[in-house]
Amino acid sequence: MNGSVFLRVLVLTLGYGFLYIPIATLIIFSFNDSALMTSWSGFSLKWYVELFHDQALLSAAWLSLKIGALTATASVALGTWAAYVLARMGRFRGFGLYVGMLSAPLVMPEVVLGISLLLMFVEFNTLFGWPEGNGIFTIWVGHVTLCTAYVAVVVQPRIRDLNRSFEEAALDLGATPLKVFFVVTLPLIAPALLAAWLLAFTLSLDDVVIASFLSGPGYTTLPLEVFSRVRLGLKPEINALATLFILVVGLCVIVASRMQGRRESL
Repeated sequence: MNGSVFLRVLVLTLGYGFLYIPIATLIIFSFNDSALMTSWSGFSLKWYVELFHDQALLSAAWLSLKIGALTATASVALGTWAAYVLARMGRFRGFGLYVGMLSAPLVMPEVVLGISLLLMFVEFNTLFGWPEGNGIFTIWVGHVTLCTAYVAVVVQPRIRDLNRSFEEAALDLGATPLKVFFVVTLPLIAPALLAAWLLAFTLSLDDVVIASFLSGPGYTTLPLEVFSRVRLGLKPEINALATLFILVVGLCVIVASRMQGRRESL
């Protein structure tokens, strides 16, 4: 029995080590005094100072954060409505087509999705003169197209498993179906909506393929900026930026876990 426990702990340690040792190495070398990524020459914060003077990297990070927030919000709105239709409306005429269109971005290669959207915007520009060049809007549309499917997958089980007696009680008391949805249903599925928002935000922040097709001059997202610099060799400023992102994400996870624990204890 002890040997079995030891083996499980060993496998778990090796698995987590494989996942997190590279991240820990990245954080450590963000404080390295040397510009080389392979040798440690002393502790220094100069790369964080360099980071805040790197306007191209900061602009790309701010653009990615902005697009990510807009994408997550729009995806949650559209994906929640799509999930509600799937969970509550039953099978209707065209149900298979509806499910297929909603699920297509999950299985379609991103390069195909990016090319399709690029051709669509080119055709719109030819016919209507809109949009005038690729930018925030085109990237946002591409990310929403991708993330809506993921949001629907996350929210649909929560809506399906929801106890409908609360909604039925509100309807019996005279509330309209729309008011029931916003006052009763949404608060009950709020944890799933938060999880879906964070997932959509992460997918948008991490995307390279779709953004590479839909971005234009002056609209370079953070993944594209990092990808372009990797070809010339990574600089420690990127380590510093990644460390700040990890710190922010870690704090958000801790706060969310504490809030969830307090809610469950009530």
